[in-house]
Amino acid sequence: MIVNPIPTGWQIIYQQAHALLATQLAWHWPPFLAPDRWVGLLAATAQHDDEQDAWHGRGGHHGLTPAGAPANFTQQAFSIEQATKVLHAARFQGRWRSLLTSMHLSTLYESLRGSSAEITSFLDELRARQERWLKELSLTKAQAAQAYDLLHWCDRLSLILCRNEVPEMGRAVEIYPDPLGNGHRTAHLVRQPAGPGTPLVVSPWPFVAKELTVSVEAKILHQLQFRDDAELATALHYCPTQTRSWTLHAG
Repeated sequence: MIVNPIPTGWQIIYQQAHALLATQLAWHWPPFLAPDRWVGLLAATAQHDDEQDAWHGRGGHHGLTPAGAPANFTQQAFSIEQATKVLHAARFQGRWRSLLTSMHLSTLYESLRGSSAEITSFLDELRARQERWLKELSLTKAQAAQAYDLLHWCDRLSLILCRNEVPEMGRAVEIYPDPLGNGHRTAHLVRQPAGPGTPLVVSPWPFVAKELTVSVEAKILHQLQFRDDAELATALHYCPTQTRSWTLHAG
């Protein structure tokens, strides 16, 4: 979960919803792959945070901080079970989606190499599978990296939006280097020059349309602490749902 504090409690955005927002952003990019590969890239973007641990309804505290507040995903340890399940699910949509999903897992967790024999073995297996899929799909590392960089770009901007990370006073935050930079790692920036609630400016502008609106659903909790996962799950089931939206345009 993505957990944002609000004056009356918590705003919760499920990671799967954040991934759907990332896919909305990817959909607005000019396609630079063959249609089958482009659709596979969109699918990988939409499903890159699937297979989350099923803590709902448990009597434990997997979804909570020690203080009983909803736990943000950054406060939870790496789950090799979730990573394995999302890669397993990808294989049913083919090697291309599996390759992109595997590359994302490598990007997220390579820094954990050496922390345990199990994690290191998992990371080694990711590398081996990537090499095999590249060969079988007749792709170079550069070609795969360009496609994956778009997934990463959209994932990054979606997180910036969901986590309220656009700075105040019109200052800019870097999104990620341009996947279509043709060797030039130009970074895109996002800022909100006119203040909260107004359109965001992305520069340089990467999308096909001159302006676009994207959205995500969020749960609104009016309770600060919970006894256990079961109480949190019940509250999330019955609490109000809010649609957050952002309008983006060129600078």
